[in-house]
Amino acid sequence: MFELTGQVALVTGSSRGIGYEAAKALSRQGATVVLNGRDAAGLQAAADALRQDGGDVHTAVFDVADVDVARAAVDALLQSLGSIDIFFANAGVQHREPLASYALADFERIVFTNLTAQWALGRHLAAAMASRGHGRIIFTGSITALQGRRDITAYTAAKAALHGIVRQWAAELADSGVTVNAVAPGYIRTELTQALWEDEQFNSWLKDRVPQKRWGSPQDVAAAVVYLAARESGFVTGQVLAVDGGTTAVL
Repeated sequence: MFELTGQVALVTGSSRGIGYEAAKALSRQGATVVLNGRDAAGLQAAADALRQDGGDVHTAVFDVADVDVARAAVDALLQSLGSIDIFFANAGVQHREPLASYALADFERIVFTNLTAQWALGRHLAAAMASRGHGRIIFTGSITALQGRRDITAYTAAKAALHGIVRQWAAELADSGVTVNAVAPGYIRTELTQALWEDEQFNSWLKDRVPQKRWGSPQDVAAAVVYLAARESGFVTGQVLAVDGGTTAVL
């Protein structure tokens, strides 16, 4: 099950963390993977590690927030690889600031990168997938779009809208063979959450709040991505799958 040989997967934000582990998991199931990031050196190191693991790996250096460059890079990949069957839109940014002092410029930057840029690149790939009659689009959402948390107003707004896009795109693309879903990670120990897992007070709160009493790992999310990327999930679309140790299931 979940055999992905012959398929090509583009994973944005994949030089580390959730993106890297998802790319590794997809590769181990047989997919050709394209790693993406802004830092060429970091991306190359990640690609080398996956190749040592036996993967067929390519790299594409671009910033998803530079929409024109990102679309041109995808066009080049389509020309060289023939198709992109799986798109895991994982790249994202965060800014933590109390609402009263949250600058409009920061709000617009976070929303653009986490929402508008994802819409633009996903839409570009959706057209190519629909023309072939098959595709898997998976976004990285967030449990903060399901339950509120202070100091991340722009991130929450962007992810909540992204969850809405999952449902709307699923309705619009369902008859084209393209499924659209999202994973909504809970508290996952990555560089993006470093400020939190280095905070002893927050760690104490997390152990009381999360039913499994632990941080999630990028591998936990990667397993969900593989399922949503596989042909076996073909009747699953428009869904947001929380990978959160039960956090959103309990009060």
